[in-house]
Amino acid sequence: MKTRCLRSGLGAVTALAVTVLSACDGSGADADGDPVVGVDYPRSDTDFWKAYIKYTPRFAKELGLDLKTTHSQNDVASLAANVQTFIINRVKGVAMAPQDTAVIAPTLQQLAAQKIPVVTLDTRPDTGEVYMVVRADNRAYGEKACRFLGTKLGGEGKVVMLEGDLASINGRDRTEAFNECMKDNYPKIKVFGEKTNWDGAVAAQRLQADLTTHPDIKGVYMQASLALSGTLQVLKQQGMLVGPKDKRHVFVVSNDGIPRELKDIAQGKIDATVSQPADLYAKYALYYLKAAMEGKTFKPGKTDHDSTIVRVRDGVLEDQLSAPLVTADGGTYGGVPSLKSDDPSLWGNNLG
Repeated sequence: MKTRCLRSGLGAVTALAVTVLSACDGSGADADGDPVVGVDYPRSDTDFWKAYIKYTPRFAKELGLDLKTTHSQNDVASLAANVQTFIINRVKGVAMAPQDTAVIAPTLQQLAAQKIPVVTLDTRPDTGEVYMVVRADNRAYGEKACRFLGTKLGGEGKVVMLEGDLASINGRDRTEAFNECMKDNYPKIKVFGEKTNWDGAVAAQRLQADLTTHPDIKGVYMQASLALSGTLQVLKQQGMLVGPKDKRHVFVVSNDGIPRELKDIAQGKIDATVSQPADLYAKYALYYLKAAMEGKTFKPGKTDHDSTIVRVRDGVLEDQLSAPLVTADGGTYGGVPSLKSDDPSLWGNNLG
């Protein structure tokens, strides 16, 4: 993979601050003939997305792809402008992770008109066609968190769910699945759902308010690790950041599987996470872009990399990658098996 055709700088595109990339030879290939693909990084303010950004060039090199990258910083208008830059630079494919999945359709239509295949990772657009969606089953995230907390609380008590952004398919999937699982399997558990819009400061504020009003809360489900620092700080302030054998302990389940979560599980600060595969998102987003450029097609069914391709609607296939529950003891909770936090197969233990 060559990067000499990549020139980064801050410029204005349709009055938006975006990363602007210089054109190479206009052929969609670098000087050595490697196909050029565009990858938009959705955000860089969390350890999960920093890991994804770190993995992407590694796998591009393995697959013989040259990268042009932009950063949309969780803003769909910036993403749309960045896509215009990709089109100008005549990339052969685009990987993106739109955080607002409801309004990305016009951008997808523009790429389709240019016959540029698109792979979305982590998120799935609400409308519009893409070559492949690469993500884990986010409903399973909510289900696994529910089963763990339901088991630990013995089917009774109060929990707080720090929701993501409900404008995102991920936030909706995790929220709906968690609520449905609780209603169906643990009806004596009261769930306080708090909208955080993937903002760690907001999550901490909402959790603080809930614990002040309901000091008997015994569980927290964080839909993303960006809420981790604030959650631990709030629990510490409330005298609840204690080991799992202490009666004051609040059971905490996170999502992402970043190294700090795994360390905190081992130390008894939190109790579980669902490991979202940052490494596999990078690998298979690029894998499918290369496959699209080679004219390959896929059908629903099992893959050779421990995942399942499903048809989510006409024109959209989704490769649902494995995302295991991770706990301190590697036990089974509510029928859901888990891996121990020190398991060497977890990407969070192999980021170096």
